[in-house]
Amino acid sequence: MAERFDLIVFDWDGTLMDSAGAIVRAMQAAARDLGLAEPPEERARYVIGLGLGDALRHAVPNLDESAYPRMVERYRHHYLSSDHELTLFDGVSAMIDALAERGHLLAVATGKSRLGLNRALGHSGLGAYFHATRCADECFSKPHPAMLEELMEELGTVPERTLMIGDTTHDLQMAKNARTAGLAVSFGAHPVSALEAESPLACVHTPGELARWLLANA
Repeated sequence: MAERFDLIVFDWDGTLMDSAGAIVRAMQAAARDLGLAEPPEERARYVIGLGLGDALRHAVPNLDESAYPRMVERYRHHYLSSDHELTLFDGVSAMIDALAERGHLLAVATGKSRLGLNRALGHSGLGAYFHATRCADECFSKPHPAMLEELMEELGTVPERTLMIGDTTHDLQMAKNARTAGLAVSFGAHPVSALEAESPLACVHTPGELARWLLANA
């Protein structure tokens, strides 16, 4: 079967790495450090995938603007103190290897900072597989299309031959805004109902199902 997509772009947290829970806990711990009520888990999960500043403003909307830098610092403290313990979802390494073997261009578009993504790529051992990456502190945050547009320009691909994969509505809306296809995974941050409302090509429910879908359809 002819390959449909030249470029496959992955979100990171909640799509390749099992980190959504750790992000929620770090947000809640940062709020406690500032003497604030913890954001509910549903609110904290909703903002995963956004750039950190935007995420914290949504998660803790009543904080004085001057206090957000401190909130960012405390979040990073809590998250980075344990990020080396996070693991990829089962089967992700083999899936990425199989896609690379088939000749796909592979990329990452993430709400993480460059520091955070570089740490994750190093800890996971996947860094060598990705031809290009974009982070939220380098361009506009999702759902703005800039990350995908820059990746396509760098790698010489077009929207019709590009697939974005993510676990949040922010990922799928970015794909729409960049005129690429979007594929949803339901084992990360956002619920199935919200993902399906964005009309992705499909919504897969396990990492194994994601791998099978890609090898059959990508």
